[in-house]
Amino acid sequence: MALVLNEDEQLLSESASGFFNEKSPVAALRKLRDERSEDGIDRSLWREMAVMGFAGVVIPEDHGGVDMGYMAAGLVAVEMGKNLTASPFLSSAILAATAIKTAGSDVQKSDWLPKLASGETIMALAVDEGRKHNPRLMETTAVRSGNGFTLSGEKSMVLDGHIADQLIVAAKTADDKITLFLIDPKSKGLTCERTVMVDSRNAARVSFDDVTVTADAVIGEVDEGDDVLEAVLNAGRAVVSAELLGAGTQAFNLTTNYLKERKQFGEEIGRFQALQHRASHLYCELELARSAVLAALTALDAGVDDAPLTVAMAKAKLGSVAKLAGLEGVQMFGGVGMTDEYDIGLFLKRIRAAQELFGDENYHLDQVGRMKGY
Repeated sequence: MALVLNEDEQLLSESASGFFNEKSPVAALRKLRDERSEDGIDRSLWREMAVMGFAGVVIPEDHGGVDMGYMAAGLVAVEMGKNLTASPFLSSAILAATAIKTAGSDVQKSDWLPKLASGETIMALAVDEGRKHNPRLMETTAVRSGNGFTLSGEKSMVLDGHIADQLIVAAKTADDKITLFLIDPKSKGLTCERTVMVDSRNAARVSFDDVTVTADAVIGEVDEGDDVLEAVLNAGRAVVSAELLGAGTQAFNLTTNYLKERKQFGEEIGRFQALQHRASHLYCELELARSAVLAALTALDAGVDDAPLTVAMAKAKLGSVAKLAGLEGVQMFGGVGMTDEYDIGLFLKRIRAAQELFGDENYHLDQVGRMKGY
């Protein structure tokens, strides 16, 4: 498995870097936060991302996408992580697009994939319910009613749920099997409450009070959504890992630059051996993490049997390493690292939120153990 970028991937990475540096630097997130944007994203930026092909990166060409795969999606996510870009890329272009292209009916694919690729439609995945990610503990139910289903329950941490045009909802059907549904958030009995997170991003709490849908709302087959949901979540986990790599790398860069500028006792603090040792350790950890991310993205594109294991290892590694990069950065900046004047604190906040998405380090270490038979 090659863990280096080929020429096309390198060009994509450079293109994405230039785009986000120009169109969506950290200052753009500060603006959204300070102006208390109702959406929490810049819709004009999302349209430009769609023009660049980012919104359709995993969508087949015959449905309006560019079909470059998860490696390409990860390379885009790395650059977004470096700039703390707020957009529905993860929720819509990765999670929703993966669900529809993997299990959607021909009608669902024709209706929705082109709209996802163009950025016209934003979708969100509603799966988590408790304080921590654990699909096995899902309690939302979908009971057969007439020619459709009635959904009851609550979902938390629905990324971009407050701006979603459609929700992809995971619910328990017969014998605790999972079924996925495509639901209009304006449906009777459905309520959506926006929550602004510590990283200035947005999620939502969604409640279903006897929400009725027709059989056409089912994505895939009834009672057979477990494998589809796992495929969707693994795509999200790999891309979040890539974003964490970008955020952790940029936190490291900000920190090492500061070590070269800040002076104590008449010399740059970067000359202090204790700080050099810590920076060197973090650099090595980031390089290991980079290999883990590339391996996970490559495995997803190749469709190999052990892709879930590789993704779990990557998410566990990045949750740990990116957090270390953020914490070390704030500490080596010193007191000013705790102020809003410097960007390092914003990176730590994003890292702490992203590491929880779709399972934290402990969750995925447990998954690795399970898959290894322990």
